[in-house]
Formats: sequence, structure tokens, C-alpha cells
Amino acid sequence: MTNAEPLAIRFMVDADTSPGLLLRLLQPFARRDLTPDRMWANCGKDDTHVEIAILAISMDDARLVEGNLRQVIGVRSVVPVSRRNGGCD
Repeated sequence: MTNAEPLAIRFMVDADTSPGLLLRLLQPFARRDLTPDRMWANCGKDDTHVEIAILAISMDDARLVEGNLRQVIGVRSVVPVSRRNGGCD
């Protein structure tokens, strides 16, 4: 697979619950003029689990977005799950 071939990816993020978290998680996409196809969040008292799916992103952009997500204050972990073709489950 070349870096130019788009892939479908889900970023699974675990973070501390805080106001503005979801907006901060979307900023890396907005900076690259990317629109996620799906976003899901489950917010608890102390923990928030977020999944952000995008159906067509270059490998280079995916790596940059992953790195930016890891830098968001309060983020504990980021797990990218990718598929080379097709959608995100």
C-alpha cells in the first residue's frame, strides 16, 4: 500500500472527561480540511471514550492526526484501527 492510497480508519480515544474535549479532538481534522464520517462518544464522570471514523484518509494524514490526538490534554490513549478498503465498522 502506498502512502497516497486512502484508507478507512477509526481513532479510538480514551481521555479524562472535560468541557471542550470533543472540540479539541476534532481540531486535527479541521486543520487538514478533513471531515470525519462518524463520531461517537460515551462520557462518564471521570472517563470519556470517543471513536472518530473517517472513510478516506491518506496514511500520512492519519499518522499526523494520530500524533495530534495524542497531544490533546487529558488524552490517555489513542488506538487507530484501519481498513485498506471498505468502510469503518
